[in-house]
Amino acid sequence: MPSYLDEIATFICRCRFEDIPNEVISRAKQVIADCLGVIAKGAQEDEIRIFTSRVVVPGARGLSTVIGLGFRTEPLIASLINGTAGTFLELDEGNRFARGHPAIHVIPAALAVAEEKNLPGKELLTSFVLGYEIAARIGVACKLRVFMQSHGTWGTVGAAVAVGKLNGYDKQNMIKIINVSSSLSLATSNRTALEGGTVRNVYAGVSGYMGILSDHLVQSGFTGENDGLNSVFGNVVSETFSPELVTEELGTRFEIMRNYFKKHACCRHIHPTLDALKSLVSQRPGSRFFPDEIARVEVETYSLAARLCDQRPRNMLAAKFSIPFAVSSFIVNGSTGVDSFTQEAIHDPVIRALAERVTVIENTRFTTMVPNLRPSMVRVTLTDRTVLENEVLISKGDAESPYILEDLAEKYFGLVDGVWNADLGEAIYTDIMNLDALGNINQITNRMISAF
Repeated sequence: MPSYLDEIATFICRCRFEDIPNEVISRAKQVIADCLGVIAKGAQEDEIRIFTSRVVVPGARGLSTVIGLGFRTEPLIASLINGTAGTFLELDEGNRFARGHPAIHVIPAALAVAEEKNLPGKELLTSFVLGYEIAARIGVACKLRVFMQSHGTWGTVGAAVAVGKLNGYDKQNMIKIINVSSSLSLATSNRTALEGGTVRNVYAGVSGYMGILSDHLVQSGFTGENDGLNSVFGNVVSETFSPELVTEELGTRFEIMRNYFKKHACCRHIHPTLDALKSLVSQRPGSRFFPDEIARVEVETYSLAARLCDQRPRNMLAAKFSIPFAVSSFIVNGSTGVDSFTQEAIHDPVIRALAERVTVIENTRFTTMVPNLRPSMVRVTLTDRTVLENEVLISKGDAESPYILEDLAEKYFGLVDGVWNADLGEAIYTDIMNLDALGNINQITNRMISAF
């Protein structure tokens, strides 16, 4: 058995709620509230409602909540739907060192199983922190192939770890579920999102599904490779995997403390550009630009962000992966929230015309700064030849420039408005912030169901 696998399985199985630092528990609650708000809002999209109607089997065991739609179904299916809904709006949290979004892969699976087993909040928090930890560390330890997207890859293992922890796995079974789940990763593609292929939104949902499926497989006697992580993440989806990075400072440095939150409803690689532009806008008379006064906008950024250069995105997802569109929509609408990336916005002739005047290039100096920094420089040239320029090195919401709790609460309440009434949204939020005192996680989800 590889020593690093033994070390991480031992850590997972031994770790108790009391062993996790208070600041980590506080951050975990913030992440859970953020994700549940994003899921609830995402569930209102037409595609999610139609998808749900097709995959939920009438009469299925009603054990786990489909968030934002007001009913329960099988844990596998609830996790699939919730993970998909939580990805739809491009507002789920992430981790720049892991190069992906650990929480939306782990929370739907952990919540579905915790509901099924009527577990207390402490157990959900513990399993989530550990699932997030292992998922993020695998992301840190590998460098996915350039054409791969991280959704649906190492997050699957994080979901499986959380489920194994909730089911009280010993070390041997924890190693088994890690090895089994590592073989259930998707062959994801970055081009899918860039081209607006909304199948990309299901990747995280599939990860949660696969995490729960891995538990069923292990308990049925299925096995995986002896070192599935090294095999899959060292050869298949990535050419390099460094086991020592998986165990580095394990138990003392918690990856969730290096996460980021999102308030711009688009790909994280666009955020430094929008932050730089927002600063320029704030210095203008009336705190805005008018589209007809802009001759051109030039963006210099790091290589991964520079790929997001489509000036004519074809749908909502493609728009969320387009710097020209995000810049143009913000200038026209004065917002970077969900409403700035609707189909109506995409077809707005003013936004489309301005997007044609936004160019994006790579600044190789910026590329060398990733992942510690994610810089962007925005240069706005006005029709009167005035040139305005601003540079941002790190996005708002990262650990080095965090949103305060009030910012995150404002985001949550803005998302759930219209899904749950104000009193119910407040009660659910309060329960999440006091999750460690909750005797049964169903107290929260029962409230969600009561709205319908």
